[in-house]
Amino acid sequence: MQFQALAKGCYLEGLAIDAGEVWFTDIVGGGVRRRSPDGRNDTWFADRRFLAALQLNDAGVLCSGPGGITWLNPVTGASGMLLDRIDGKPISGVNEMSADREGGMYFGTVDLDSIVKGRTPAPVALYRLYADRRLRKLCDGLKFSNGLGLSPDGRRLYHNESFVGTFAYEISPDGSLGPARMLLEKQDCDGLAVDRDGGVWITGFSSGDLIRVRPDGTIDRRIELPAKAATNVRFAGADGRDLYVNTVVPEAAQALGRGEMMESQTSVLYYARSDVAGLPVERTRFQLK
Repeated sequence: MQFQALAKGCYLEGLAIDAGEVWFTDIVGGGVRRRSPDGRNDTWFADRRFLAALQLNDAGVLCSGPGGITWLNPVTGASGMLLDRIDGKPISGVNEMSADREGGMYFGTVDLDSIVKGRTPAPVALYRLYADRRLRKLCDGLKFSNGLGLSPDGRRLYHNESFVGTFAYEISPDGSLGPARMLLEKQDCDGLAVDRDGGVWITGFSSGDLIRVRPDGTIDRRIELPAKAATNVRFAGADGRDLYVNTVVPEAAQALGRGEMMESQTSVLYYARSDVAGLPVERTRFQLK
């Protein structure tokens, strides 16, 4: 697989691709960035750090991070909060998000207050936010919630619990999750994407290969990346075979765990072509105003 560098940053994280436009975040350098097909770059929220995941919405883009989930209309420049409280309490932070194919999405919380101070984060939870903004807790007591994705038939939720491994949850007819089943034991699991054949692609924040795991948990392949660690992976393109990966240096992740910020431009966004097609890009349908 041949990789082409598209952009650099301090610690690139969130990824979303829309008609050739590549959206990504830099949790250390700050901001939400958009790279257009002609190479032009635009930035929003330039002074905000720890903006984690991005999710396309019918009326704009959703961005997770400190305080919850923010929405952005890139045409007008308007923005606001989609979700900033759970059970009436302020949210410390939200990490990864994934559309639920019914207009809403799944997301995991994160104890950002502790991370910023270099302390061990408190346990977090997985939630589902429906299109009408109803909120449902799915499970809690998680060490660190990260990458999320649905199986092709939408009946299974995959989840990276960093410092533990990748898990599969069967989704019940009522929307609740069945028991967690370990798919891959991987301490540094980070980003996650699912392909049309049901394979789960997993990045590691301290390992330099992209792993494809079959639904039964067997490892199908390991793709060597042009870096020693990676945070996020996404499929896109008309045929679903455009592959985007955000890479970092392991030292940067270790520094974040200590509450430090490495500000050197060592994080790179790469593009490649895959022989396996990813699932079509899903959007949420939240009313943003």
